[in-house]
Amino acid sequence: MIKVKKRKILLLPGDGIGPEVIAEVKKIINWFNDKKSLDFEIDQELVGGCSYDKHGTPITDEVFYKALESEVIMLGAVGGPTWDNLEFSKKPERALLKLRKELKLFANLRPAICFKQLVDASTLKPEIVSGLDIMIVRELTGGIYFGEPRGIKPIENGERKGINTHTYTTSEITRVARIAFDLARKRSNKVTSCEKSNVMEAGQLWKEEVQELHEKEYKDVELSHMLADNCAMQLLRNPKQFDVIVTDNLFGDMLSDQASMLTGSLGLLPSASLGAKNKDGEMRAMYEPIHGSAPDIAGKGIANPIASILSFAMALRYSLDLDKEADILEKAVQDVLNDGLRTKDIMSEGMKDTSTSAMGDAIISKLQ
Repeated sequence: MIKVKKRKILLLPGDGIGPEVIAEVKKIINWFNDKKSLDFEIDQELVGGCSYDKHGTPITDEVFYKALESEVIMLGAVGGPTWDNLEFSKKPERALLKLRKELKLFANLRPAICFKQLVDASTLKPEIVSGLDIMIVRELTGGIYFGEPRGIKPIENGERKGINTHTYTTSEITRVARIAFDLARKRSNKVTSCEKSNVMEAGQLWKEEVQELHEKEYKDVELSHMLADNCAMQLLRNPKQFDVIVTDNLFGDMLSDQASMLTGSLGLLPSASLGAKNKDGEMRAMYEPIHGSAPDIAGKGIANPIASILSFAMALRYSLDLDKEADILEKAVQDVLNDGLRTKDIMSEGMKDTSTSAMGDAIISKLQ
């Protein structure tokens, strides 16, 4: 058995179905501790609307500092109609944005995997999506969402002008591109970089900097450049041509959402937000399912925990350097789907209707 140093994992279940799906992740972490001698130290805290209800803020300083000291943050979901009328600074989502910004989580990893058991759930033809396995790397803290100047101001003739600035620097581009190249080396060794270099200077800079980094450090990885609008079309036409796609904040927002719908179910898709590595090779990271808090089904025991469980598999692979353990967890999920177990969101004729906790237990039984 492998014995590793104690590593801190902070669980932030949040709101809605967040506590239900994170509870299944906690069971799996404890299984790894017990059966594989992986000495993970687990802590759990409030974040989002539940934190506001108790403390008057979506994330307390104490919880934020715990996040700073944790190697892995596992987030459930935040928000819901209960808190819609709060002032902007108090909304549950501000906790998520603060964690991303203050922890400098600049690279968002969004895999789009079409499970063979659920091919028919996609709106595309089975032959188009069968075997699909794409990783989209989105730059998360720069670009048009953060650029200055920005705002809305009055101009002549009683009109108003809205301003957003699309801006990138060399370092912002190369750090996220380096993440993409490193990921490709663990996958099929192919990166597609997407921008609009034909009409945007920032896009031209993006293309040039990614190319220069490739030539200096990653000649062993296949690199191609594609205009973002063409990439959107190719994702529908021939998505299996892609391995890793790296792109900016705006295009990454759109392309990752598009790619996620190729798979047929949001309840199965994980994500990761990564920071820079320090001199010891360690980095801050937060992992979360891409589904929301789904308050309409909260407390009913029918939420799909697979996206959260696969998010922990990503944590094993990318933060904790436990590729073998990530492999067996992902295989356990596949085995459960092969057995026909389904939560409500992926239920189909002839399958076995399964609760949230029963799905987690079934995955643990496959780990055994």
